[in-house]
Amino acid sequence: MALKDLFNLTGKVALITGGSRGLGLQIAEALGEYGATVVLTARKAHELDEAKAHLSALGVTAHVYPNDLGAFDTIDPLIETIHAEVGPIDILVNNAGATWGSPTVDHPMEAWMKVMNVNVNGTFLLTQAVLKHCMVPRGAGRIINVASVAGLQGNDPRMAATLAYNTSKGAMVNFTRALAAEFAAQGITVNSICPGYFPTKMTKGTLAYGEAQILEHTPMRRLGSDEDLKGAALLLASAAGAYITGQNLAVDGGISAV
Repeated sequence: MALKDLFNLTGKVALITGGSRGLGLQIAEALGEYGATVVLTARKAHELDEAKAHLSALGVTAHVYPNDLGAFDTIDPLIETIHAEVGPIDILVNNAGATWGSPTVDHPMEAWMKVMNVNVNGTFLLTQAVLKHCMVPRGAGRIINVASVAGLQGNDPRMAATLAYNTSKGAMVNFTRALAAEFAAQGITVNSICPGYFPTKMTKGTLAYGEAQILEHTPMRRLGSDEDLKGAALLLASAAGAYITGQNLAVDGGISAV
């Protein structure tokens, strides 16, 4: 097979949670450019409509489904609907996430549960549904979890404390490993991308509070750009990554190396 054909996603359906903006939309651009039909979910319908228009202008076929990953009883019906209306899901990108900044001793339980329900529990239920309805019956699939360097290490004490977020992303790191081992023999790969600091709505508060400290601790001395996740996502979503599973790839300008 020609090398360029290994990256070809024509005929594949890619579901990207939290795909209406930020890193999710960047990944949708990459997978769509290489031929995938992308399906985006997020909580806000108007942001999904804007994302769909943006992707359509790039020549990407996109479908959108408003959904709250924290509403557990909606997840299985959502996957059944996508399967019926668009087709079986070949690629799942678990990108939707929530965060909360608070000193640990003052961290509200409600906020802790919100982060865990979106980042861990909802992601588990969605992955379970996609496996059950789409990937296991066909003996093939690609799952990409968007974790974080926050799941690989603690925080600089000069930064805001984000214990729930760090804990949830640490869970996703090992969720990736355990799931990969369980389904490797069934033709399903599971990997994660662990981004460093990218300028998104979620990181806006963190960057406003301590961008100088972040850049000081980043060997490349810059934040992630709009293009920096695309190559990694395409590799892990395509036939080019067929022998890669159970890996957590840091895309962080070197933060996790020091």
